[in-house]
Amino acid sequence: MDAFYASVELLRYPELKGLPVVIGGRRRHQPQPQPDGSRRFATLREYTGRGVITTATYAARAFGVNSAMGLMKAAALCPQAVLLPADFDEYRRYSRAFKAAVAEVAPVIEDRGIDEIYIELTDLPGAQDALGHDACGGVRAIAQEIRNNVRRATGLTCSIGVTPNKLLSKIASELDKPDGLTLITEDDIPARIWPLAVRRINGIGPKAGAKLAALGVETIGELAARPREELIAHFGRSQGRWLHECANGRDERPVVTYSEPVSVSRETTFERDLHAVADRATLGAVFTGLCEQLAGDLRRKGYRSRTIGIKLRFDDFRTVTRDHTLAQPVADAAAIRHTAGQCLKRVDLSRRLRLLGVRASGLVHARQEAGAACGHPAVHRGGAPAEEARAPAAPQLFDGEPSA
Repeated sequence: MDAFYASVELLRYPELKGLPVVIGGRRRHQPQPQPDGSRRFATLREYTGRGVITTATYAARAFGVNSAMGLMKAAALCPQAVLLPADFDEYRRYSRAFKAAVAEVAPVIEDRGIDEIYIELTDLPGAQDALGHDACGGVRAIAQEIRNNVRRATGLTCSIGVTPNKLLSKIASELDKPDGLTLITEDDIPARIWPLAVRRINGIGPKAGAKLAALGVETIGELAARPREELIAHFGRSQGRWLHECANGRDERPVVTYSEPVSVSRETTFERDLHAVADRATLGAVFTGLCEQLAGDLRRKGYRSRTIGIKLRFDDFRTVTRDHTLAQPVADAAAIRHTAGQCLKRVDLSRRLRLLGVRASGLVHARQEAGAACGHPAVHRGGAPAEEARAPAAPQLFDGEPSA
């Protein structure tokens, strides 16, 4: 999807269309209704804190503003940008709607997150047909139908890359944003893929990119030209072979229609550093809120968790994690908060905190657990448990004491 969160917000606030808008504010950045019926929007010019951008409209990106950038840095680049808080419930609703619209045309889908999927088009009727002088006309028409269906269902645009494999489709889907349809065949790789920077390959991060640059490799074509054995010598057998395959546009991964999540987590970065004693009430409320959100995520996905953990980042940027494995899996907020609180007691909390997170892993399907209790076996684009007990509404103490 194109600038997904921001695009959803533009449907809600159409007067912002064409303006630089960033998503990443707090509740206090909600638009304020005015007596004349208009709305007053917060801007980056007014922002103070250390939040980060979740996403930005293309108008904001023209100023160099991008996701994961600090809001204060973005304010220096584009102070006039409108700042909106994230509304993940609404984004999830639109995510379900766009995926359902795709499934009406092409039902074999690999879910890659809230705004991204892979679609298998190979065996769809007409996908292999030529239309007129266009040898790929059939599959192109299907892709266009998908785009049209998504727009009808959601009012949003999406960009699609149609290629022989997932690697190329990921790259192609980014080439003609927004509202793009890019079709690349194996014959197109030298002209369309090889001139691109190596970082356009999903999986080549900053460290690998810097190492390749030190070897004089800046583009995918330059990487493709390097012998496989040379890459293996520098990166090891597994990564070296993978780099060589990727650079030459080869990827054998299938579209996977189902996979189990490894963990679910919630975390927040504070706008000012908080102390376990001086800010007990604030930290306690935030801690409870994260546990309730995590419980809601588990309930919505139909899982229970055997291992509950915490993540803390202190004012010196040191990050600490602790976890505890339970005898029985849990999903209710009170149990999650209690277990996470026990983990907190194993941490020295004398320094101020800049980030707090709660994590659930060792996930078990709630329906499988119920079945066992009853004696039953258990392209690039279940059942929920019963209502749970909630954690205390307004706990006043942060679980855990600073060491002497």
